[in-house]
Amino acid sequence: MDKASLKDLHMLVEHVGPLHAGDHVFREGDPFEAIAAVRAGTVKTYIVDREGREHVLGFHLPGEVIGLNAIDGETYPCNAVALDTVMLCRFSFPRISVLATRVPGLQQHLFRLMSRDIGNAALLAGDWSADQRMASFLIGLSRRLAARGFSADRFQLTMARTDIANYLRLAPETVSRVLKRFQDDGLLKVDRRELELAARDKLEALAAPVLRL
Repeated sequence: MDKASLKDLHMLVEHVGPLHAGDHVFREGDPFEAIAAVRAGTVKTYIVDREGREHVLGFHLPGEVIGLNAIDGETYPCNAVALDTVMLCRFSFPRISVLATRVPGLQQHLFRLMSRDIGNAALLAGDWSADQRMASFLIGLSRRLAARGFSADRFQLTMARTDIANYLRLAPETVSRVLKRFQDDGLLKVDRRELELAARDKLEALAAPVLRL
């Protein structure tokens, strides 16, 4: 983007936060008015079914965008909640839509982000084993953090293991068991929520069928 386009985009930014753990960015059914980029912290998106059960849709890290799945409707189709201290850049969607018609690169980037969300959701739809699901989650998280300048091999799980289990469609005890087995086999070093990928090649081999490495 040229300087003029960047200036126009900057004029649309509303800085939001800090939000604290448990604070909602938006709730399912709220009027769709804006998308937001995570500046700091982690945001969880989820829905609640008719029986009151929560289904985790994803975890959004610094540099990632939330609210894209509302573009096709007038309301947000899910909930978004802060898992820790979160800072956001909020963009009015009607105004950014107008800007996107003048800046082709911006429109393409929005489409790319939307397709990435769809692809991420499809990853877990297959008949994968618990080990494959966990390995793909860890390698995917590692890659996303590395793309944003953080360590690819040492990082903190900002989400609860129950949330990870929900997202991976596994039982919480299965997640704990797989993490312990990975640690016993020398694939991981685990200290509470701190993780180190000790044998990245083996984790990538496990994740390969899911991530299509």
